[in-house]
Amino acid sequence: MTGAFLNALGILFGALFGLAQRAPLSAHTQDFFRRALGVAAVFSGLRLVWLHVNGTFSSCARQIFIALLAVTIGNWLGKLLRLQKISNRLGRFAGNLISAAPSKSPRKFGDGFTACTVLFCAAPLGLLGAVTDGLAGDFYLLAVKAVMDALATASFVKLFGWPSALAAFPVFAFLGVLTFACQFAAKPFLDADGLAGSVNVTAGLVACVVALVIFEVRKVELANYLPGLALAPLLACLFR
Repeated sequence: MTGAFLNALGILFGALFGLAQRAPLSAHTQDFFRRALGVAAVFSGLRLVWLHVNGTFSSCARQIFIALLAVTIGNWLGKLLRLQKISNRLGRFAGNLISAAPSKSPRKFGDGFTACTVLFCAAPLGLLGAVTDGLAGDFYLLAVKAVMDALATASFVKLFGWPSALAAFPVFAFLGVLTFACQFAAKPFLDADGLAGSVNVTAGLVACVVALVIFEVRKVELANYLPGLALAPLLACLFR
């Protein structure tokens, strides 16, 4: 559960930095981090694809096709299940707590903790990272999320104070449980049939979609793509 630990550590370091830093990060520094995180997301996604696509050219092409098909059908299924709307509802709940913070005096102890926990646990990148960490021991996506959450926490502690840092513990528990479940429940079953690679390749492609959001290229409903992770092994069986 290296990725879950790194994510929790990032939140704690971000809180310490935010409490120690009086002035907010400059626009130039924020832009630098945004670009660096976008590059890191693309690198991590392509790395997953590179590591788990193997064999002859036709075999590699088939694996990429299956992953693309899983992402496409998964997006349609996500829309039917209204996953992005659920994610947006959680985001609005946390956003209301954040927007109300400057006008509240005294501030409620649990507002910062609740807002950060909801935002950090509901992030699609966290679910992707937990799956890849559990199935392949690849914590790179959660490392990218750790930096993103650290920067966010540095801002939140200025609004809510130190309770925001406590979100590190439920985030660690949530991602840790997902990673544990993937590693000890799903991985043996998938490895027995050689299907784990299809999930990791699909996760890599979705991670590249995450970069579009970070770079602000276009608005993407990331949560809708998550069913593709479950569809990938089913499609891999179908196209054997």
